Amino acid sequence: MKTIHLLCALGLFAGAVTVQAEATNQVEKPAAIAPDFADPSKLTAPAPATFKALFTTTKGKFTIEVTRSLSPNGADRFYNLVRSGYFKDVAFFRVIPGFMCQFGIHGDPGVSAKWRDANISDDAVKGSNTRGTISFATAGPGTRTTQLFINFGNNANLDSMGFSPFGKVSEGMDVVDKINGEYGEGAPGGMGPNQGRVQMEGNAYLKKEFPNLDFIQSATIVPADSTK
Repeated sequence: MKTIHLLCALGLFAGAVTVQAEATNQVEKPAAIAPDFADPSKLTAPAPATFKALFTTTKGKFTIEVTRSLSPNGADRFYNLVRSGYFKDVAFFRVIPGFMCQFGIHGDPGVSAKWRDANISDDAVKGSNTRGTISFATAGPGTRTTQLFINFGNNANLDSMGFSPFGKVSEGMDVVDKINGEYGEGAPGGMGPNQGRVQMEGNAYLKKEFPNLDFIQSATIVPADSTK
């Protein structure tokens, strides 16, 4: 059953990431020099009330529009990951057509290790996991880290499980729809990548065993004056 598989893979293998302080309502402008994404303790800046992030992938570009009030802790973590340059050569390692695509484990196992226990606090579920929305994966209370998923379909049944959307794809959902789903569910339930091995071996494992996976090439915060 898809819901059970999502809870399992988004949960038990979610690869937890360092405790982040409670978000404030203060809006911080992006720093001229982004902090090092290998040091979670430095990635705690509050996100703007709304912002956009442009993703460039092997299938094309798409934009995610974030509304912080929907899920403040999730929005803050996403904002800091993007502005730090974390999403470079990061795989869409679990893609189930009609359901969702999952990403966020770094390709460098050393970086993944530093994020594994960098959890963020839970957010109430104020939105719904409808088509195009983005949420963090979770293994249960207090376990969100760096893994995210974009909903291909209407997955409102996930709302009661604690998956809290913080934004949506505002442009380029056709690109997201094209992300390669040939490997399907991850091991051991399916033939796709084993998340434990992704954590331990990174892109060396993914590119050898699953050569047709799509990847995020870069992600950047769209300047505020470009969002008007």
